[in-house]
Amino acid sequence: MGKALNRKRKRKGNYKQWLIGILGVLFVFVCYQNMAFLGDTPALGQLVGYAREEIAVSAWKNCMMPMLCEQKEAPLTLESFLMQKIEGFYPIYAFSETIAEYDTQIESNLNAGMVAENEHENQKEKKEEESKEEKEQQEETEDKEEAAKETKQDKKDELTVADAADAAVQGGKVVEIPREKLNDFDYLLQNFYQVDRTTTIDSSELNAQAMLDKDMKLQGGNENVQILIYHTHSQEGYADSAPGDSGSSVVAVGERLTQLLTEKYGFHVLHHTGEYDVADRDNAYSYAGPALEQILAENPSIEVVIDLHRDGVAEGTRLVSEVNGKQTAQIMFFNGLSRTTTNGNIAYLANPNLADNLAFSFQLKLAAEEYYPGFARATYLKGYRYNLHYRPRSLLVEVGAQTNTYEEAVNAMEPLADIIHRVLAP
Repeated sequence: MGKALNRKRKRKGNYKQWLIGILGVLFVFVCYQNMAFLGDTPALGQLVGYAREEIAVSAWKNCMMPMLCEQKEAPLTLESFLMQKIEGFYPIYAFSETIAEYDTQIESNLNAGMVAENEHENQKEKKEEESKEEKEQQEETEDKEEAAKETKQDKKDELTVADAADAAVQGGKVVEIPREKLNDFDYLLQNFYQVDRTTTIDSSELNAQAMLDKDMKLQGGNENVQILIYHTHSQEGYADSAPGDSGSSVVAVGERLTQLLTEKYGFHVLHHTGEYDVADRDNAYSYAGPALEQILAENPSIEVVIDLHRDGVAEGTRLVSEVNGKQTAQIMFFNGLSRTTTNGNIAYLANPNLADNLAFSFQLKLAAEEYYPGFARATYLKGYRYNLHYRPRSLLVEVGAQTNTYEEAVNAMEPLADIIHRVLAP
């Protein structure tokens, strides 16, 4: 009976060993599969490495235990054994146990800060929007005020134009240019003259007071010829002029000026219609010179010599002003200085009457500005003489350009005749 009991106990112990062995095999199998799934190293190699590490750690613990801890280790239980193995196979588990619990107050503080910041930004944007609206309203108000001001100015300008027209009809000045302004050489040069690049001039010749002090009034009576009008370039016509038709060219415009000066203002005028630019335009001044000398010799009473031209400009340029309700070609006075930038004074083109020529054109230009603003362009100064040396009151006038109509050029003779009368009449 004792033997049977021993065999029974032995068999029971064998069952336990087999059970523990099976459980161990299953545990190892599960761990093996998990390690193979991770793919860090071959699973079998991981097991071998693990076994080696376990042996080394166990040996170290056995040797160093007395040095590391003074207290006796707690008895090893199945739970603690399994947890040790799991931590060995899954280090992340042990690591996670060391992480402190997240402080939700930090998130609350951050959220509160973000909310406050957003609120601040919203208020800022709101203020900016309100400021923008206020600015737009202010700009709108300013625009309305500016529009009202412009409307008021437009009405004022309309009145000024009307007053100017009335003043012109009544013979009064439209504007008064202060004489002290004219004494400023820079102002005078910039507002009254255009100097060609071929020549130069300074304040010794363009002195407003000196030019105004010269008496341009006619000295003789009107029983003899006082004014000569001629055309160095008689072939110049206008946009609607018929080629070769003197009845619609600058010559016909000269005839209209002669008529006005004679019939309206009582001057004795000679209109010379000789042609000097038919065969050779470039030498027209040379050809016209001898004829002028003969006319002046035959009529020594002539005090004023006017060479009437038509200017040439770019095709897109229109030299038009409105005078007395009429579309009127603008005019331009012209002076030759007998001086070039490169060579200085030209001895063989000397002009003893240059100062008087400049004074005559300046007084005419000033009268145009005060009685017919915008009618006369800036007086042009160029380098040569242009036959202006024969008389102190010699004048070259450009009437419109090839882009003007003949009617516009003819209309220009009315204000031009009036200006001439204002400067010359005793």
